[in-house]
Amino acid sequence: MFHTADDYHNISMRLSEVLDDIGVNEKMTLKIRRWVLLTEPNETIIYRALQFPTTIYNFGSWSEGTTTAGLKSDTDCLLTRDDSNVIQDWSEWTPGKNLLMIQNETTPPGYCLLQRLIDNAPLPLTHEYDNYLVKDTSGRILLKNTWLDTVMIEGHQRQGPSLAITQRPGIVDADSVIAFPCTSWPQSAKACLNNLDENNWPTADMKRYMKTTKCFVVGVGYKVSESADFEWRISTSLAERCLMFNLNITQIRCYILMKMIMKTYINLDNESYISSFICKTVLFYCIASKPLNIWKECNILNCLTYCILTLNRCISCGNCPHFFDHENNLMAGKFSNKVQQELLQTTANLVPCDGMSLFGIQIDDVGERLLIKLNMINGAHRNIPSPDDYTTDCSVHFLIKTAKHFLTTHNLCYAAKDETLVTAFRILLHLMRHYRDGDMLVKVSSRLQVPLICSTIGSLIASHNIEIHNTVSPQALAWLEAGLDSDVASSRLKLASILYCTGDMERAAFILNDVEQQYNIEVTEPACGCYNFSTQIVKRRFGQISTQYNEEELRYIVAYCVIFCSGELDCVPHELQYEMFRSTQEDLPYRDIECDEWMDCAVVDSLPYLYFLQYKTFGNLGKLDEQQQALNKLIWVTVTALNLGHRETAWNLVGQCMEQENRLADALQCYMLSLRIRERNNAAKILICVCLARRIATHTEQTSVGH
Repeated sequence: MFHTADDYHNISMRLSEVLDDIGVNEKMTLKIRRWVLLTEPNETIIYRALQFPTTIYNFGSWSEGTTTAGLKSDTDCLLTRDDSNVIQDWSEWTPGKNLLMIQNETTPPGYCLLQRLIDNAPLPLTHEYDNYLVKDTSGRILLKNTWLDTVMIEGHQRQGPSLAITQRPGIVDADSVIAFPCTSWPQSAKACLNNLDENNWPTADMKRYMKTTKCFVVGVGYKVSESADFEWRISTSLAERCLMFNLNITQIRCYILMKMIMKTYINLDNESYISSFICKTVLFYCIASKPLNIWKECNILNCLTYCILTLNRCISCGNCPHFFDHENNLMAGKFSNKVQQELLQTTANLVPCDGMSLFGIQIDDVGERLLIKLNMINGAHRNIPSPDDYTTDCSVHFLIKTAKHFLTTHNLCYAAKDETLVTAFRILLHLMRHYRDGDMLVKVSSRLQVPLICSTIGSLIASHNIEIHNTVSPQALAWLEAGLDSDVASSRLKLASILYCTGDMERAAFILNDVEQQYNIEVTEPACGCYNFSTQIVKRRFGQISTQYNEEELRYIVAYCVIFCSGELDCVPHELQYEMFRSTQEDLPYRDIECDEWMDCAVVDSLPYLYFLQYKTFGNLGKLDEQQQALNKLIWVTVTALNLGHRETAWNLVGQCMEQENRLADALQCYMLSLRIRERNNAAKILICVCLARRIATHTEQTSVGH
């Protein structure tokens, strides 16, 4: 359809504008990558403080900034077992858990076997254990990748090297990959990396950096191997991340367009013949083989055409070599001869990658947007999100995701249960040490995490004080004060709750008034780290601030949910204490052993808890008008707020206020509304029994008086 150089230039520029409009630009890419580089070390610090020798990495398209909302990409979490060490030869042995990498003529390229060694001497292990440390025909004790099945937590299922959380109500599916770190690169990959010296890309600086990165082995065997259970795939994800982080915006856009084309024309009916990783590898080869000055906005169509042609050649010979191990064919076993011919025909029809092939892309309305840009259709009255909408949605997504990350990692304090205070102190010390020695992003991460830990430490000490002396020590108050700026409300509400429980109603009312002043209804959004739920439409001003500022703005526009563990029992009004006992024996099987630990705590969203505490505090102060206003606000927020993570708890609190008002029928209605939201593991079941007992007692008393 388009043949002249001017046509290609014009379409390329309009196509670049389309991708810019849907958030594929330098600003958003850097913002997304910043989130990854901020949260990875934070999570690693927390896990190590909890004495789990683990390093956390987030890989995948979102972590690279190479996706869009319409592509619905995921982020793979890779957890390395740092107490284990994969070595290439005996000279690398150190005391501890060592695994010797074996690569020979029997192992497929890109894969290896792992021989288990003795911990305290450079000698091979000689005895088998269970069914995953098994002796092979050469007498070596090999670790089978089925070992992952033994560490799999209940509620997960094995999907290749990943441990996936099976779908449950309120829980989003997620993948975690457990990996062993390697002391050095395998010889085959090292040779490929050295051979890159002949090219202008990667640059010399990139190659020097990549040689310092770790590689990993992950538990999955070669697709067509007879010994797949014994094989481990070698991963160079950190080196690949280096390449991705050094792409220019046109190269990123080419990669995203390739994925959109694959999803539109190739990978139909949930098939994945051409994976994103294959597209990425093809892009690497194209960049390495072409002059860097061709990768510019006005030439994106030609660049994309070259990528599709390269992919077509790979399909034709059934071989797409791994960029860091050319003997490893990424297409091996991916499709049959019949499918291969179909793929060849389809990719051939996509070349040249002019408007005809791009107009059919419905993902993020790319095709329609391009037609509008080229004035081929009228864009008026078409329901297409504006560029500002895309930027705002993406900014909001990652700011809320960051907020939930910090709350989720903070909640790991409660994993130790009986040693929560010791655990919180240990985490705090680790954060402070890394703040002192870490880079700028580690410092930012620590500044956001530390106040939450301080607030928890203060609350745990205060609970102990109240239990013994019914007062709060200066030490506890100092810790609570250090945590006040964790966010808009939650830490201040903890302090108000503690003052309420000691009977200091005047100071509690003062703190609550301060929280209400800071909680801007038009801006502040709630954030919950207990479980994954879909954040609905966010406030317009929250979106504007998310676009303009970075994660440090969290403290002024986000309100975390308030969480009390059993060690903070004496800081919690009795109405909220019911939430700590929400699970009956019948409910327990419906809890996820990993994701639902929060259910042993009392958890409530900040705004409902603010109004509930005001209701109780004003009642104790005899301010009955203010008390009724607080109750009305509590009902209003429970009914209307869009993004409450614990609406069922809010209804339970409303119900208990209704009981205090002697409106028992209304209280029962509130508890039933709570059960509609969370049928299992809900304190509403207990509260219904208590309320019914009270109704029966009241009716009996009235009948007795009548007689």
